[in-house]
Amino acid sequence: MTVLNDAARALLESPTIVHLTTLDPDGAPQVSAVWVGLDGDDIVSGHMRRTKKVRNVARDSRVALSLQTDVVNAYGLQEYMVVRGTARVEEGGAAALLQRLAHVYIGPDVTFPPPGVEGPGYVIRTTPERVTGVGPWVGPDR
Repeated sequence: MTVLNDAARALLESPTIVHLTTLDPDGAPQVSAVWVGLDGDDIVSGHMRRTKKVRNVARDSRVALSLQTDVVNAYGLQEYMVVRGTARVEEGGAAALLQRLAHVYIGPDVTFPPPGVEGPGYVIRTTPERVTGVGPWVGPDR
């Protein structure tokens, strides 16, 4: 069962930059700005190199993602969403995912990754476990 309602899914499929937090080997948080999309109920991001965030997820699957919108609610608070979940790294598929996400984040006529950036890359696949924040993605019991 997914914890993502329609509003959460719409935000995750929008061109909003996502802050992905992973854990360094010493337990310190490591934050990266990434593009994301949905694959079924999983949140996916593509990475052409084995970066620190990819290495961190391969070692410790605990992640958090945060997104901020431009919407200010009736109380004057800017809406945001935080997703906590468990992630895993899949080898390959990054270029195709990044091309799909580039159409959302950059535009319909873009080619991405750019020429010269090649390889199978990595996909971080996050299974959401809890959604919090301020906005329509949060149920009345949170």
